[in-house]
Amino acid sequence: MRVAGLITGGKDSLYACYVAKHYGWIIDALIAIKPKKLSWMYHKENIQLLPLIAEAMDLPLLMKESEAEKEKELDDLKELIKRANVDGVVAGAIASEYQRTRIEKICHEIGVKSFMPLWHKRQEVLLEDLLLAGFEVIITAVAAYGLNEKWLGRKIDEKCIEELKILNEKYGINVAGEGGEYETFVLDCPLYKKRIEIVDAVKIWDGQRGSYEIKKAKLMDK
Repeated sequence: MRVAGLITGGKDSLYACYVAKHYGWIIDALIAIKPKKLSWMYHKENIQLLPLIAEAMDLPLLMKESEAEKEKELDDLKELIKRANVDGVVAGAIASEYQRTRIEKICHEIGVKSFMPLWHKRQEVLLEDLLLAGFEVIITAVAAYGLNEKWLGRKIDEKCIEELKILNEKYGINVAGEGGEYETFVLDCPLYKKRIEIVDAVKIWDGQRGSYEIKKAKLMDK
């Protein structure tokens, strides 16, 4: 089955593509929406680097800027899925009913299948599976009590996962960041033919939340 991956550059969307490939599905293209403002559906952090991810995966990228108006922004995604001309789409939703139901609605209207292989999986297990699969992931934004400036740019490893579990018990944060507690970026994974190396980045911190903005990155041979 030929499918398109809905990607953000973060761990969930790319790990969903990885799982889909292991199911035997053929990833034909990547789809991404670039919101002009905060969106109910789409991510903004380091979205400008998605062409680099597409190059690393050697896949075409269908990308469109969106005004990010609630509900109306779904039309932008529908347009790209139609252009991809595939049998289905793969998304990395874990627990967001809002995202899941709207992606499924779009796919139903177009007549393609929707796959969300990570849906309702145990979050700490997903993070551990990412590491076992060879994903190199960094945290690029934080917005939750217990996550401070030191987390920005931090690599997700075993120690990081253990600390996230502690914060979950202490403050109730979502271990996988599904509630917007943190955002991520994938520097390397088995889907990449080349890895991404950060050349220049800056931390922005306002005292409660912050982001790790990647100013420049390049592809490197593995």
